[in-house]
Amino acid sequence: MTNPSRRPDAAPLTDTAAVRAREALARKWSYLLSSVVVVALSRDELDAELGAQLDALCAALHSEPFDPAPFEEVGERLVALGYVNEPGLRRTVDVLGKGLLALDEFHATEQYTVRVVGGIGALTCGFTTARARTILDQQESMQRSLLKAARDAQWDQRQSEAKFAGIAISSTNGILIVGLDGKVVWANEAIGEIIGRRPEPGIRLMELVAPSSIVVFREMMERVLAERDEFEREPLQLLRGEDDLARVTLTTSLLRDGDNKPSHVLVVADDDTELALLQGELRRQSLHDVLTGLPNRQFFTTHLETVLRRADPEFGVTVFHLDLDAFGLVCNSLGGRVGEKLLQHVARRLRALMSREQAMVARFDGDEFGIVVENSAITPDIATTMAAINADLAEPIFVDDHGLAVSVSAGVVDRPSPDVDPTELLRMADLALRQAKKDQRGQWELFHGNEDTEGRRDHALAVVMPGAWEQGDIGVCFQPVRELATGELAGVEAVLHWDLTDRCAALADQTGLILPMGEWLIRIAAGQAQWWRQRGELDAQFGVKFTRHQATDADLASRVAKVLDETGMPHERLTVTMPVGVLGIANAAENLGTLADMGVRIALDDFGLGPRDVAWLTELPIVSVLVPKDLVHRQDPRSTVLIPAVHELGVNICVDGIETAEQAKWWAEAGADLGIGAYFGVPLDAGEFLKKLKR
Repeated sequence: MTNPSRRPDAAPLTDTAAVRAREALARKWSYLLSSVVVVALSRDELDAELGAQLDALCAALHSEPFDPAPFEEVGERLVALGYVNEPGLRRTVDVLGKGLLALDEFHATEQYTVRVVGGIGALTCGFTTARARTILDQQESMQRSLLKAARDAQWDQRQSEAKFAGIAISSTNGILIVGLDGKVVWANEAIGEIIGRRPEPGIRLMELVAPSSIVVFREMMERVLAERDEFEREPLQLLRGEDDLARVTLTTSLLRDGDNKPSHVLVVADDDTELALLQGELRRQSLHDVLTGLPNRQFFTTHLETVLRRADPEFGVTVFHLDLDAFGLVCNSLGGRVGEKLLQHVARRLRALMSREQAMVARFDGDEFGIVVENSAITPDIATTMAAINADLAEPIFVDDHGLAVSVSAGVVDRPSPDVDPTELLRMADLALRQAKKDQRGQWELFHGNEDTEGRRDHALAVVMPGAWEQGDIGVCFQPVRELATGELAGVEAVLHWDLTDRCAALADQTGLILPMGEWLIRIAAGQAQWWRQRGELDAQFGVKFTRHQATDADLASRVAKVLDETGMPHERLTVTMPVGVLGIANAAENLGTLADMGVRIALDDFGLGPRDVAWLTELPIVSVLVPKDLVHRQDPRSTVLIPAVHELGVNICVDGIETAEQAKWWAEAGADLGIGAYFGVPLDAGEFLKKLKR
């Protein structure tokens, strides 16, 4: 029984589901591999061996920093198992390339996709290197056998000549006996198969060598005749016919006669053509997507380095990061096979569309593609290119009797600096793609450096926000809600406050931290309201705003009910404000109805005062609406014509963002009821807020 090899850093997995998922992937790998290769292991032994190798790969993917060396070692181990050939490697790359990314443990971040791609490339390199080494070892063993037979022939000529002839005739290596004058004395049939003809006795060996290899060949023969080493070995090219070359490795050794004097030179030619083709194919596979045949992300990234250096200074290059819209919908409804055919169709169309340009089209991951165009004076502008792509893909294609058409969204980086790192360039394109897909589909967005600077700052703050909250750097502040007509206090709004940014809630919403932090905000606000009420200092309506993530949280109603019960705050004294954009989402509508049934007052944020917005008020239990800040500053009379209709439904209007007395007066005359903003008071902590309120 062969013990499976296991790397010491492949820590045992404790999660049962993850263990079963790995075992299933290992069995699939074993089954597919055993159908195309011959190994000296039983099926159970092969399952165990590949399971151990899979654990090592998973451990490498989890390691920090990522080191692809274990993937390369697994590639070498595959060769060591036995006769694992090119189909075996292809099966391995196909199984692991898809299977690793399908494991739940690698769904957390996009970095695992990059690591798997790099790891598969390392595995292929390890396999190629080990396979080549094995072939060379076998060839060298054969050469040593031939050389030994030749030496033995000098001691027992009659017996050894027969032995040498048998080996030479049956060998797949080309073998020649060459005189000290450089002329061929004898050659076997194998050399004829390598160069396309069997050399005639008397022909000079130099005449069989390609001109590009003459110098190397001459120097090798000089070293052999000088007896510097037991044998000499050099890769070079021989002439094959009139217009072709054969890649070979020549091994030469000096033969001696009965008086131990040099008599001939033994030349053994190993045909490297097949090995070179195999290495070339493996290299191509490691740099291309198996499904579409397009260059993969690794090849695309390397190519970017080249095109950035050689780009025309005036026109530069343009990079497109494309993403198929609603591709997941196709796969989920019609199956993965239809999705794969659709990807192949998109690849063909993109390649055809860009064929007139000096461009590379690549497939990244899943439904994402990349294009880099080396611009010239006649290159179409970005809008024209994107319109052409979407117009072409809008033409239906029939896959298994299903008529399918797709659109793409794109992030575009136009004429980047030649010094930019390719990885950074792809990050820029990905960032622009995310912006393009934010609200609509079939759109493209150009990367802007200033937006990237702001985005990076926001992302950096979002990452450290949990620690800031834990250390008490994030708190709760209160600001007044005033009656526009009289200036009287109508309520209090509680908001999150962080000295580093005024977008605390928005950043927390990006990471999901807003769910626990939002519950904490309600608890602090409700507790403070009860404290003030019990001390007779303030008895007012308290409000909090929900983000999109909070509004669609399936546990929102239970979170609010729990806090109100714990603090003892009357349900009707709390007003929660939801963004109007979530009303079409099932969870948000259900949350709104449940909270209203509990007695909590509901307000809508970013309420546009348009006909469709007003229609929501007839369908939902809304008590107040907040005017968008862009309308607050615009003060356009046309945006206020529906205010009477809102009032007729028993809903009051609050204007958020009032900064001046002039704005407060204008909106009061327009019919608005309440106001929030710097004019009435900036957010303050509980103590300062109460002091200012009593002045």
